[in-house]
Amino acid sequence: MARIIETNTDGFKSVDVDLVTVDIIENALRNARYEMDAVLFRTAMSPGIREQHDEFPLIADHKGRMVVGQFGSFIGGFLDNYAGDIEEGDVFLTSDPYSCDGAISHANDWLVLMPIFLDGRAVGWSAMFGHMTDVGGKVPGSLPTDAHSIHEEGVVIPPIKIYNKGQLNTELLDLILNQVRMKQWNRSDLNAIVAACRTAGRRVVELCQRFGTDIYISTLEALLDRNYRAMSQLIQNTISTEKLSFTDYIDDDGLGNGPYKIHCTMWREGDHVVLDFEGTDPQSIGPINFFLNVNMFKMFFGIYMIMVFDPQILWNDGFYPLVEVRIPNRSLLKPEYPAALSCRTHGLGRIFDVLGGLLGQRQPEFLCAAGFSSSPHLMYSGTDRNGEWFQLYQIGFGGIPGRPFGDGPDGHSLWPSFTNVPNEFLEAYFPLVIESYETVPDSGGAGFFRGGNGIDIAYRFLEPGTISIHDDRWLTYPWGVNGGEPGMRSTKYLIRSNGSKEILPSKCDNVDVNVNDVLHYVTWGGGGWGDPLIRDPELVALELKRGLITVAGARNYGVVLNQDFSLDEDATAELRSQLLKSRPGLEVFNRGGEIVDLKERCEAETGLIAPIDPVFT
Repeated sequence: MARIIETNTDGFKSVDVDLVTVDIIENALRNARYEMDAVLFRTAMSPGIREQHDEFPLIADHKGRMVVGQFGSFIGGFLDNYAGDIEEGDVFLTSDPYSCDGAISHANDWLVLMPIFLDGRAVGWSAMFGHMTDVGGKVPGSLPTDAHSIHEEGVVIPPIKIYNKGQLNTELLDLILNQVRMKQWNRSDLNAIVAACRTAGRRVVELCQRFGTDIYISTLEALLDRNYRAMSQLIQNTISTEKLSFTDYIDDDGLGNGPYKIHCTMWREGDHVVLDFEGTDPQSIGPINFFLNVNMFKMFFGIYMIMVFDPQILWNDGFYPLVEVRIPNRSLLKPEYPAALSCRTHGLGRIFDVLGGLLGQRQPEFLCAAGFSSSPHLMYSGTDRNGEWFQLYQIGFGGIPGRPFGDGPDGHSLWPSFTNVPNEFLEAYFPLVIESYETVPDSGGAGFFRGGNGIDIAYRFLEPGTISIHDDRWLTYPWGVNGGEPGMRSTKYLIRSNGSKEILPSKCDNVDVNVNDVLHYVTWGGGGWGDPLIRDPELVALELKRGLITVAGARNYGVVLNQDFSLDEDATAELRSQLLKSRPGLEVFNRGGEIVDLKERCEAETGLIAPIDPVFT
């Protein structure tokens, strides 16, 4: 158990704080959280952090509870597992998911934590983690799709003091960087994360000095309590004592086994909600295990509840006592050390789909379709004609699901701050050309609100090298809801320089590419929401003109178009009447078929062999 060394042992006094002061401090902390981002983006070097913003900051109170941030607090798991003293000037680093209860979920995430001291007392914490492009291991990018243990995935850093009382442990840092392929990037990104945490520390100290430490601490208590009360009311109004369950699947484990089931049951007991993952498959021998941190999942739950039912609530850790999460040991979501974790993004994405399937069952009008189906990764590396090593890590995006209040955006991230790497950046710094970057018409599920389309990025490689691919939803479909149709599956294929076509698995490493080979990286579409036969036909015609659907796709909405793509009103009315008479009743969830059916159709529809049922011991 960690011990915080304070030279000032005076406790904090609880004081009443007026609402104006609460508002000022809350917004100042929110601005400090975004200032952390700005410092990082301007000083990091890797495109994954600098351009795509694959990082997550937070500012916490002196007890480690997140007040502003995105992923929930990382502090509790660290304090429970670090056996040492914590002093002013210390900065901690870890990349070991097993040492912090899954606060980070694979070795590529480097987590920095910093206590904030003022006048000899700890008044708060700042923390941030970012995805390092490479941390060593058996493949460039350190995300092997065939790993059987975390030891194959690169350097794993236990919780250490990278700064001890303000002094950098240079020998320790050099030892760590000696294990990775991109030393300069890792050093720069780490320095940037530390600088961001120190920026937040200065802002917290300034607030304490401006308003008084007791007022600052009492304000944070008020913010946490406000969130508790708001979420308590939300849970009472929306969560039933009746047990509701939902199941979704990760398609395969990269080793030919699958699908893997994630099952969750939810109910309310008194004033708190229980989310129980009993029934989820045991851990995989491959790297798709996702060590789900309990506090992180509470934050996912809270964000989803707030965004769907009451977006005016500002979230923090205050509501955590209202949520109980149960995860079976040695399951896909709570694997036992040293299980492999490098492909955990598929489970992470599926958790959001599971939450969507759970939270809207009682009130279908609040259901969202499936859309955060994965977090697609592409790695491309090699030695160029000048003898220089190059290494790209890039995240792709699929279609956002249709929602109760509108269409899903096309080719967009569900993470609030993630952005695409500009094509101009890729072409300037890596030996490739982006031949095309476009949405895939009809890939979003048809519905009253259409699912977002997936995207097709065509990479032409200018140097020989190897690629790795991480994705999912190639076997199962992103399901539609309330009569909406499923979205399109993902697919990846190479057009070789000789014109031949090669379909690639969704998870693969060490694929050799040569000059002028073209990779088509096609992501999934979002599921549709609601009955497509009542969607505005004029909107359907407009979307055809914009290239978002095709003439054939328009018929999924019962819409007939003239040769000039204008609406044929009479033919549309007749077609819709025919479709309404002939179709069965609308399904609340449309998965595109049961697992057994999808497997039987797999090779004919995807060109890939269906995975075999996993065997658990």
